[in-house]
Amino acid sequence: MIRKLLFGIFLLLGFGVAHSQELLCTVEINTSNIEGTNKSVFETLQQAISDYLNETRWTNTVFAPNEKIECRFFFTVKEYTNDRVKGELQVQLSRPVYNSTYTTTLLNFKDNKVEFDYREGEPLIFNETGWTNNLLGILDYYAYLFLALDFDSFSLHGGDPYFEKVATIVQQAQSSGEVGWRAFEDNRNRSAVLASFTDANTSGIRDLLYEYHRKGLDEMVTSPDKGRSTITESLENIKKIYDVAPMSVALAIFRDAKLDELVNIYSKAPQSERDEVYDLLQPVYPTERQQLEKIKKPEQ
Repeated sequence: MIRKLLFGIFLLLGFGVAHSQELLCTVEINTSNIEGTNKSVFETLQQAISDYLNETRWTNTVFAPNEKIECRFFFTVKEYTNDRVKGELQVQLSRPVYNSTYTTTLLNFKDNKVEFDYREGEPLIFNETGWTNNLLGILDYYAYLFLALDFDSFSLHGGDPYFEKVATIVQQAQSSGEVGWRAFEDNRNRSAVLASFTDANTSGIRDLLYEYHRKGLDEMVTSPDKGRSTITESLENIKKIYDVAPMSVALAIFRDAKLDELVNIYSKAPQSERDEVYDLLQPVYPTERQQLEKIKKPEQ
């Protein structure tokens, strides 16, 4: 794995490596929808969430400071009554491309059903062994999902232990009665997102994560044609998912993270390759005609 290789290089060269936490997460809370409410509670909450995500040790893997996983939480508060917070959470996860200054998006997802209780000044304390409350459950869920996707993008199914953590959290949450967790309640909720990566019919999205990023984007720096060809092959996983599960959130997750990037990737590709990608993706994303046309006919 690249992370471990880099760590070994640092040791050989005699550089010290700090036992740094894994996440470098930017947290922002938008309260524009609740004008007139005392908002100091949300300033406290924003700092508490930032500290929790960035200061908790989520794994036993050693991360150098420059290897931290970059992510973003953007929470829009819709309602706040009697310590009950309701809103929407946009989460984003990015990953560096090897031997370049470019970063690529792994996840860009909007969670529409976020509710939890929070009283100003209430401490957020990590509990690895059990369920504490819905706020911590949501934070733990996304922290481990970020780790799972990041590790999957560097090694084939490297995120297995973190998907297991996510599955445990979902199972515990389903007994809590909180919204956003129940299977079949919503095809875009947190249970559905987990299923999109772990169910047999749709888990090919994880193969795509590895092939697209480690064998595709990482290779494009030194061999653009070879790397792009691998990305083209990896997109077959999207077609396979669509054929068996056309309503899977996996398809929306890929679309929201990657369609813009694909326009750039194929901007200098041969016409035959652009046509192949267009023909593969157009039946899957018929409403994304404008973006797909840019893949087929890049702007000069």
